[in-house]
Amino acid sequence: MGRPVLSHFLTLSHSYPHFTPSLRRGQFPVKYMKTTGLLLSPSRRPIRFRCFCSVSVSEPLVPQSPPTTVKKRIVSGVQPTGSIHLGNYLGAIKNWISLQNSYDTLFFIVDLHAITLPYDAQKLSKATRDTAAIYLACGVDTSKASVFVQSHVRAHVELMWLLSSATPIGWLNRMIQFKEKSRKAGDENVAVALLTYPVLMASDILLYQSDFVPVGEDQKQHLELTRELAERVNFLYGGRKWKKLGGRGGTIFKVPEPLIPPTGARVMSLTDGLSKMSKSAPSDQSRINLLDSKDIIANKIKRCKTDSFIGMEFDNPERPESNNLLSIYQLMSGKTKEEVAQECENMNWGTFKILLTDALIDHLQPIQVRYEEIMSDSAYLDRVLAEGATKAADIADATLNNVYQAMGFLRR
Repeated sequence: MGRPVLSHFLTLSHSYPHFTPSLRRGQFPVKYMKTTGLLLSPSRRPIRFRCFCSVSVSEPLVPQSPPTTVKKRIVSGVQPTGSIHLGNYLGAIKNWISLQNSYDTLFFIVDLHAITLPYDAQKLSKATRDTAAIYLACGVDTSKASVFVQSHVRAHVELMWLLSSATPIGWLNRMIQFKEKSRKAGDENVAVALLTYPVLMASDILLYQSDFVPVGEDQKQHLELTRELAERVNFLYGGRKWKKLGGRGGTIFKVPEPLIPPTGARVMSLTDGLSKMSKSAPSDQSRINLLDSKDIIANKIKRCKTDSFIGMEFDNPERPESNNLLSIYQLMSGKTKEEVAQECENMNWGTFKILLTDALIDHLQPIQVRYEEIMSDSAYLDRVLAEGATKAADIADATLNNVYQAMGFLRR
């Protein structure tokens, strides 16, 4: 989610998480350059930005609610491929529970993204329902957030096509994830969708006029593309051009800001403390799935990679497994980093693994129980997804109609 990086500095402080943009409207004049989508300073030199983030793992991700009666909007989603694991939960879903209390939130299952690589069509539908049920079991409240399936709102695909006409192919060719995945799959096996799915991701975000988007390190480049596409379309079709076509004029899309999760929420593999926990990893031993049984969790922790050092410690670059497992324990137990460091400082691996196993089981068991309850009531789950799709479509259709009008299409 290269291109110029994020156009605002983002700082989430240790004691008071908040947004601190370094570039605001009116601070100095800028001009959008049509040919490249870069911002130009008065000297006509391209302005490039970096995102500097400093966050605390011990603090919950709860940005301060805006001081207005209209809530800011956040959208996010997870693919229904493979099992939802601890990394998905701690890096995204768990944070949603806090965000839904202060923001207008839409959480969807991104099933259209699940087909960019080879997949099992027989399992997609069930995986989609499972993912929706896990959202709810983890604490997503449908009275506060809309939960829906991406493909149930057709505006996602329609807007993607419109945005594709404004997306330079060079932007997509520079996507790091496309380069990495296409290299693994081989050119003959790479679908066009793998190249263009960042445009679909931009559609997912811009449809809902999102203010903030929770992103991890691996998705920041895609959000950068989304922001640039918003600026580009606003420049090409918004303002007076849109007004001449009967529209309201002004900007078509809101340019979203990144919401960076706590560093500690980046969960690493159980078999390699330097690799991110992933659904695509060949070994299931590398991850804790949210629906793993007690015995499976105990077995995975018992066999997970450790080191030969004495005692436990955070933040030692020579001990990535120690840092990862301590971070997981901290997040599962709800303790502070200082409390965990003191508790485990002189602990051996055998004792710590028992402690971590118990913390994981205690934290995940209520989620598993609630998941089974939801899955046993298919009518309830269907109703939640239908209502969520209806609410989402109302917002998405309004945006889509504006884009059609601004781009000169004949009104229906």
